[in-house]
Amino acid sequence: MNEENLKSVPVKCPHCGHNTFLDIDASEGNQDYQEECSACGDLIHVQLQVDEINQQTRIKVDGNDEQFY
Repeated sequence: MNEENLKSVPVKCPHCGHNTFLDIDASEGNQDYQEECSACGDLIHVQLQVDEINQQTRIKVDGNDEQFY
């Protein structure tokens, strides 16, 4: 990650409701990854969508409750 492209974004953990901040780097384009909640330790599923035309970044967080086969 390039530190000059980092932005700290507030999110709420979908498991415990704790407010936390995620450091995101939109210069890497669309991303799909997991972060650990600093309060409860559960995994937060993070989806980052970058709209370069409108210069917008959308972040979706949800619990990692789904099982993938």
